[in-house]
Amino acid sequence: MSTTTRLVTGVTTAALIGVAPLVLTAPARAAEPETTYTVAEPSVTMLDYGDSFDVSVDLDSTTGFSPTGGTTTLQALRSGAASWTTVATSSSPGSDFYDVEPTMNTTYKVVYSGFSAASSSDDSFAPSESAEFQVGVRRLITHPSAGLVLKGKVTPGYGGKKVTVKASRSRTGPFKAYKKIRTNRAGKYRIKLPARDGVWYWQVSVRGDSRWRGNSYIWQTEVFHRS
Repeated sequence: MSTTTRLVTGVTTAALIGVAPLVLTAPARAAEPETTYTVAEPSVTMLDYGDSFDVSVDLDSTTGFSPTGGTTTLQALRSGAASWTTVATSSSPGSDFYDVEPTMNTTYKVVYSGFSAASSSDDSFAPSESAEFQVGVRRLITHPSAGLVLKGKVTPGYGGKKVTVKASRSRTGPFKAYKKIRTNRAGKYRIKLPARDGVWYWQVSVRGDSRWRGNSYIWQTEVFHRS
């Protein structure tokens, strides 16, 4: 009887399946904000002290559409001031500003804040500002409605200053100097015009300075003496 002993050797095969090299990717970069353009235009460039004006605003972008996010702010630099101040801010960018009342000669501009979108699929917008524009403020001269006595008040800042009176036979001039008077400390003036025969036109004017523009008005008198 023979005994056969077999050595069975197991063969183990190992295979590397589905192992790929590790690749690191950088996070997606946000798109550059769209360029914006801000244009502002005043309804007037000169007005009397106490009057107001409006500012029309046009806000556009390189997308071809107006941004809907962010704010627009009307800023002012008064004559002699060193820094800009905020007049009004709108949360609806591109909206106009109404009833702006300057107290002296002032430079203005409109500033758009820009807007950062919460999602990379939405547009972001860069800040921009309009060109600067100036609005001059004339001193206000009050006067009566009729008569040979002219009296009233000049505001603001015209205490103890000259009021020039000129005369002409034509409303369009030329006017010749008649008299110069001074206001009192409160800016009030008074002058009695001569009763010249016929129709005369009187130009009453005050000076301007760096803060306020000068102003004037024309007064008509009619005197006919009986012979």
